[in-house]
Amino acid sequence: MLEQIAAKAPLYFLIAVRVFAMILTVPLLSTSAVSRVAKIALAGYTAYLILPNASYSVWNVDPYSLDYVMLIIGEGLIGVITGFYVSMLFAAFSSAGQFFTYQMGFGASEVYDALSQVENPLMGQYLNLLAMLLFLKVDGFQKLFISGVTHSFGSLNCFVLLSAKDSFVKFLVSGLSRLFFDAMMIALPIIGTLFLISVSTGLLSKAAPQMNLLSEGLPITILCAFFLLTALLPTMCNYFERCFLLAFERLEMLFASVATQVVM
Repeated sequence: MLEQIAAKAPLYFLIAVRVFAMILTVPLLSTSAVSRVAKIALAGYTAYLILPNASYSVWNVDPYSLDYVMLIIGEGLIGVITGFYVSMLFAAFSSAGQFFTYQMGFGASEVYDALSQVENPLMGQYLNLLAMLLFLKVDGFQKLFISGVTHSFGSLNCFVLLSAKDSFVKFLVSGLSRLFFDAMMIALPIIGTLFLISVSTGLLSKAAPQMNLLSEGLPITILCAFFLLTALLPTMCNYFERCFLLAFERLEMLFASVATQVVM
């Protein structure tokens, strides 16, 4: 093992830098719960597995030149972009929880989310944890490391990234727009129902002020929100899985289109 790494040390280091940058930005693996030693070990072992299938001719740079240093920076940037794209998927589910958290009366229930490493409302953190479990269920990390990382080394490097930067920018911008669309699709049934409950409560309180429905509106809203969440949970899980599968398909299509542009 050490002999193979030493024989292709420049190539091995480039692969390890890209994988390590992705690990530092991808959800779950980027948390402080995973030690830095484990991250380095995972990046090194993944680079060793990819090494036989990678060709240095894709980079074709003198390892003792300044171009090699810039190439290292570019490989790290590619890893960050890949991890950022996966993070956008989970941001959609977290944003969906934020949309209806304030409607159901949990607006002040922000807690620290260890997965996204930000202050997140309670329902946003719940959907984020649920999405993480479904991501593991659909073998997300296996597909990310096998399809997203292994196949990218055959056609993608920082030189290709610069030559096809328009495709990458369009891909990331469309991913951000898709983020808000997915978040609204997830939260829209609950938001719409809670809005109708709020309107009905307001009309009843105006029609019969002695009923004092505004004091009862908060528990009614919370109970209805949890009932809707329970009823819609199977559908939401199926939608989560479809989002993950479509995201990996779009990532593979991007790598294929970039490789085609380079060949042409």
